[in-house]
Amino acid sequence: MDPAPQQDTRLKAALDALAEADPALGRAYAACGLPPVRKAEAGFGGLVNMIAAQQLSKQAAGAIVQRIRERLDPVTPAAFLALSEDDARALGLSRPKYRYLTGLAEQVASGALDFDWLAEQDDQTVLKHLTAQKGVGVWTAEIFLLFALERPDVFPAQDLALQESARRIHALDARPDTKQMRDIAELWRPYRSAAARFLWHAYRHPGAPT
Repeated sequence: MDPAPQQDTRLKAALDALAEADPALGRAYAACGLPPVRKAEAGFGGLVNMIAAQQLSKQAAGAIVQRIRERLDPVTPAAFLALSEDDARALGLSRPKYRYLTGLAEQVASGALDFDWLAEQDDQTVLKHLTAQKGVGVWTAEIFLLFALERPDVFPAQDLALQESARRIHALDARPDTKQMRDIAELWRPYRSAAARFLWHAYRHPGAPT
């Protein structure tokens, strides 16, 4: 049996505050506890994983990311640029994702996209620069902010799992759309990242509201 994932105790203060601000979330938090630790690489390799995982199930995405890691160790722009399209397809990458990642690798290799510089910028600047890259949409950029740069107040409102988890927790008649989700998430400032982390956790937790 696999060991239980380690709880991310860094989120406790934020989630305690959220539980007071939002009683419905607080009840779910009491039932589900802290989310597991989750961190992404704050560089090219982390963004490769996120793009590779776009629009795929958790299981399929995990398998592709694992194959990429095994083939490219470490996952660098130079290593990725050495892949042929056939190599990438064998790893499970679609043709569009291969092209997006090739373009991204070229941008990083040329210095046009500098992750060290990016890490020092505010959230909006990071979003602007990442979404300027072909294949990097708002959702992917927000996921990078949340898991790679670990910014405290980011909420990927387009995420369907977050929307469904919010519907369950707040006993809504229908799943909120992106605009409605952003409005709901206003209640969770300045801890929207912790709220998102918890909603993902609750989405799969057997003790969460259904």
